[in-house]
Amino acid sequence: EKWMGQPIFPEKDIQKPLGEVAADHGLTQLRIAETEKYPHVTFFFNGGREVPFENEDRILVPSPKVATYDLQPEMSCPEVAEKLCEAIDSGKYNLVIVNFANPDMVGHTGFLDAAIKSVEACDDALGKLIESVKKQNGSLIVTADHGNCETMWDDEIDEPHTAHTLNRVACILNDFSGDERDLKLNDGALCDLAPTVCELLGIQQPEEMTGTSLIRKD
Repeated sequence: EKWMGQPIFPEKDIQKPLGEVAADHGLTQLRIAETEKYPHVTFFFNGGREVPFENEDRILVPSPKVATYDLQPEMSCPEVAEKLCEAIDSGKYNLVIVNFANPDMVGHTGFLDAAIKSVEACDDALGKLIESVKKQNGSLIVTADHGNCETMWDDEIDEPHTAHTLNRVACILNDFSGDERDLKLNDGALCDLAPTVCELLGIQQPEEMTGTSLIRKD
C-alpha cells in the first residue's frame, strides 16, 4: 500500500522443488542452518512453502548474539557442523541441505581479517562434513548462490565492499558412493543443481525443473 509502483516481474509459483520431489519418492531429508540462514534452507528452498514436506526434519542452531558478526566471525558454524555430522553419521537421511552462514554474513561487514577467519571456520566445518559423508558412502555438492567475501575491497571507490557480487560461483562434487565412477561436472547455472541432485539420488527429474544435470555424460 505504501509503494504504488508496479512490479516488473510476476511472482513465480514454484512447482516441484527438490524437497517435494524427494518426498514424493519416499526419501528422508534434513535441513539445517543457524538462525541467519534458516529460512533459506526451509521456506525459500521449498519454493515459498513454510510447512515441511513428508519425512523432512529441520534443525535450527541459534546465531550468536553480537552487535556485528565480525566480532565472532565463526558465528555458529562449529555448532552447525557438529549437529550436521551427527545427523549424517546416524545414516537416517537420504538428502541433507545445509547452509554455512558466516562467509556471507561476515563478508557484509567489510572487514577482511574477520572474513578470513570466517572462511577458515567454514573450511574446517567442510573437512568434518566430508569425513562424515565419506563414511556413509555418500555424495557431497559444495556451492553457493552468490559471491560476497571473495571481494572485500572496491577499488573504484576505494572503500570496503560489503555487498553480494556477480562473480561465478564454484560447484564442487565429492562422490564417495563406491561405484568406481569418475564423475565430472559441466559448467552451468543454479537451476541445474536440483537436476544434478536428482541424478545422484537415482530419481527422475520432473518436467517442472527447467535446468539439466551438470554431470557429464562423456
